[in-house]
Amino acid sequence: MTIRINDTAPNFTTDSTAGELTLHDWVGDNYAILFSHPKDFTPVCTTEFGAVARLVPEFKKRNTKVMGVSVDSVEEHHKWMRDIEAFAGAPADFPIIDDTSLQVAKLYDMLPAESVLPDGRTAADSATVRTVFIIGPDKKIRLTMSYPMSVGRNFAEIIRALDAIQATDGKPLATPADWRPGEDVIVGLDLNDEQAKDKFGEIDIKLPYLRFTKAPK
Repeated sequence: MTIRINDTAPNFTTDSTAGELTLHDWVGDNYAILFSHPKDFTPVCTTEFGAVARLVPEFKKRNTKVMGVSVDSVEEHHKWMRDIEAFAGAPADFPIIDDTSLQVAKLYDMLPAESVLPDGRTAADSATVRTVFIIGPDKKIRLTMSYPMSVGRNFAEIIRALDAIQATDGKPLATPADWRPGEDVIVGLDLNDEQAKDKFGEIDIKLPYLRFTKAPK
């Protein structure tokens, strides 16, 4: 199946470094980020897990949980976590799930459904498992990003996108290119000028279809 924005995030139950988890129960009333990796003990992925370890406090400020996916076992994950924490200088305080069966990789369309990888698979065999999903408290997919193996993810951009999603969630608003928290946002086209002023106060009309207002607190 193809995962699209506003689809319900496919639910699953699997083992993890934090014990058995069911995705929807684990998300609860929070936002969540699911980020996948093709193999433990790989260089780019180690730097990415290290980046997330350092950013856990920032995600918590945003009522957001983080879950890592890798196509190895929990036993291997626990060994890899020692390297991650040594590299990051921070605890890897988030679950990493066991996807040796490729259950999640297939469920989230990271691999062709018929893929059968060899037991001695390398990172190249599961190279496409390099995706980020942001999931809302309603369990809907809010954003997806996919990366090639050679490109480390920019977690500052992932946080920026999360901030933009939360700033506009359930509101007739959008964020412009390169938006950062505190900057003005765009008024949705479903409101006319008077409705926009009634709802948001002052609006800055750049073009008839491009109107800015202060971001909600």
